[in-house]
Amino acid sequence: MIKERESLSPRENLSESNRLPLRMVAWEVTRSCNLNCRHCRAAAERGPYPGELSTEESLKLIDEIVSFSTPVVILTGGEPLLREDIYEIASYGTRRGLRMVIAPNGTLLDGPKAERLQACGIKRVSISLDGATPESHDSFRQVEGAFAGALTGIECLKGAGLEFQINTTVTQKNYPELPAILELAARLGAVAHHIFLLVPTGRGKDLAEETIQAEEYEKILHWFYEQREKFPLQLKATCAPHYYRILRQRSREEGKAFTPQSHGLDAMTRGCLGGIGFCFISHRGDIQPCGYLEVISGSLRKQTLREIWELSPVFKRLRDFSSYKGRCGRCEYIRVCGGCRARAFEKEGDYMAEEPLCVYQPKKDPCLTT
Repeated sequence: MIKERESLSPRENLSESNRLPLRMVAWEVTRSCNLNCRHCRAAAERGPYPGELSTEESLKLIDEIVSFSTPVVILTGGEPLLREDIYEIASYGTRRGLRMVIAPNGTLLDGPKAERLQACGIKRVSISLDGATPESHDSFRQVEGAFAGALTGIECLKGAGLEFQINTTVTQKNYPELPAILELAARLGAVAHHIFLLVPTGRGKDLAEETIQAEEYEKILHWFYEQREKFPLQLKATCAPHYYRILRQRSREEGKAFTPQSHGLDAMTRGCLGGIGFCFISHRGDIQPCGYLEVISGSLRKQTLREIWELSPVFKRLRDFSSYKGRCGRCEYIRVCGGCRARAFEKEGDYMAEEPLCVYQPKKDPCLTT
């Protein structure tokens, strides 16, 4: 892991740009996992992993979060259900007024666990399906029965009255299955389908040959846009910041307004949120802009989350759009896209470099509004 940490002074004067609200946190409550997924950012296996935040530290973290923000908190891993105190953590977050959601792989879910999650106040559960068939999903997850286990887990969630979404990591190998996966998500009763374009970190580095090429990337995102009117699900592209450019381009071409009333949350968010409205907390309490951008921006064992969020030099740099380089720095869509900082880092060793998987050529002064 790359470290880029400078001392943080709580007495430092804060500009308004560094008081951006923290809207979403992905918290890797454990790195232990019962699967062995080919793309895994954490390269996780069943641990134990030393240094995980204790129950006491975890509850203190929730107190820190609510002291200055009210983000959505995603309990992730690894496999979060392998953490024995996960229900205590979820319940405490709910009692403190946070929207708590969880991202298990589904294979460990049963009726009683689903009921406990519901009782803890979990608002949504995300289950990953990376293929439309047992063969393709199990190959991706490298565990036979993973597909059947995920579907069983989904039925348990439905039985407990918990809403769920389907997440799909998109690679060169499985992207032809996207239409079938989307249809499956709708048939299962998911409230949303989120696609994640592969970021080559962790085990994902071994899948570099399966990375979608820039031209294919663009076609997939245009196809995804065209499904908006066809399916009664929320469709969201993650780790695909170009989608927020495409949303505006297509809306303009079609003569449609682009407002919260017409496009919901898509009109209120941007592409890459790392360090801007989102941060990642590792199982050891290290803070990163996102789970894929392995640049440590602070440690909960040395600073408070608020100090890191407001004072981290890494986060400050990500919020300064004049510091972006290459085509990203010249692009009129910089404020709504931003390019994937993790892909830039993996390719160039510089998280401010241009997004390597974008075909768009800037046309205007980036200072102009979009």
